[in-house]
Amino acid sequence: MPLTQLARRAWLALLLCASAQASDGPRNIIYFIGDGMGPAYTTAYRYYLAGAPGNDVPRTVFDRLTVGSASTYPDDDTFVTDSAAAATALATGHKSYNGAIGQDRNKQPHDSLLTAAKQRGMRTGLVVTAQVTHATPASFVAHADSRRDYDQISPQFLQQNGADGGPLLDLILGGGQRYFPMTPGGLGEQMRQQGYHYIDSLDDLPQLTKLPVLGLFADKGMPYAIDDDRPDRLRRMLEQALTLLTPVPADSWWQRLRQSWAPQPGFFLMVEGSQIDWCGHGNDIACAMAEMAEFASAIELAEAYAQQHGDTLVVVTADHSTGGLSLGRDGHYQWLPKRVKEVHHSLKWLLTTAYEEDVALATLWPQFASVSPEAEQFAQWEEMRADRKALRNSIQQWVSARSHTGWTTGGHTAVDVPVMATGPGAEHFIGHHDNTELATLLWQLLPR
Repeated sequence: MPLTQLARRAWLALLLCASAQASDGPRNIIYFIGDGMGPAYTTAYRYYLAGAPGNDVPRTVFDRLTVGSASTYPDDDTFVTDSAAAATALATGHKSYNGAIGQDRNKQPHDSLLTAAKQRGMRTGLVVTAQVTHATPASFVAHADSRRDYDQISPQFLQQNGADGGPLLDLILGGGQRYFPMTPGGLGEQMRQQGYHYIDSLDDLPQLTKLPVLGLFADKGMPYAIDDDRPDRLRRMLEQALTLLTPVPADSWWQRLRQSWAPQPGFFLMVEGSQIDWCGHGNDIACAMAEMAEFASAIELAEAYAQQHGDTLVVVTADHSTGGLSLGRDGHYQWLPKRVKEVHHSLKWLLTTAYEEDVALATLWPQFASVSPEAEQFAQWEEMRADRKALRNSIQQWVSARSHTGWTTGGHTAVDVPVMATGPGAEHFIGHHDNTELATLLWQLLPR
């Protein structure tokens, strides 16, 4: 038999052996957390896309990928969790008190999935629309008694290192410029000196060509999707993250053989739809649906990536549900998403603009929504301007009532949250789990 044919057969045998070794579990993990995204939000998004009763009801990415549910209670004197305790559970597998970052009720710190991934040689990253020091991303990176201890949390983005002496985080994309000052001696400047490539505009994402990267696009949280000219921030950041985290394909048979036998390390990426929660706290249904649309778009991108590569596990869940959202209120058997779509900005935008620019609500309203209240309603609201909170509540009630959207609280609730998964290992997430078990399962699926 010719030598070249023998070599080709040997190469194919090695590739098959390497492929069998690599098929045991996921090489990459993308962990999505929809902050505040309880089951009413995924249901609302489905009907929001349908538009009106009688229209075809689409099967959303949330419907396609749902495999189970998770409980969210903290280790505290309540069944209702905050984002910090929930994120600590989702990141470390340990429950804690409300407000804790990366540590248990006894204030004992615990490593996160992201830290464990780095110790296994994986690339790591965070992509969020809140400030990157906010409760959810912070719980994957830092340890702190309180989520409010930003001065303690932010330095840990630099001080915690991987097993190889490099940075714990290869990629950081989100908001929070104020916590990473670029002045001499500032944390951001220190990170740049440590080799991070820094950008502060989403338009500069294509300029990021190698790791590590730090992209901070707002002073604190990024603008709401409904108020942004480009409401696809999360998808754009994720797309660039995947480009940077994915190894460059081999350009020769020998390199392909080497990569198959000793593949480059995979990645662990946490992606948060941060502001679903913020809209829920504000009882702002139009704002929430815009955030859900952005989150869904990012998940669809990850789903396509997983299907293309075959070695990537995508897990999606929420830390809790926010607002006590109900689709139907006041005894009416109705929910009208087409009236939600008539609103074009957040309530925050409307009130902030009205007060900061001293503009009458009737003047601003055509930008805010395509349907206006009666003149008497505007007159009543103008008389309430001395009490901003009361004014906001009145406008919120008017907007919500038109679509028959109900809210029970401006805080969180204790309902279970959905769990979704696709890719190698997705079967482990079928059924009901506690939120700590999601972290434990992912821990077990990390490459050895």
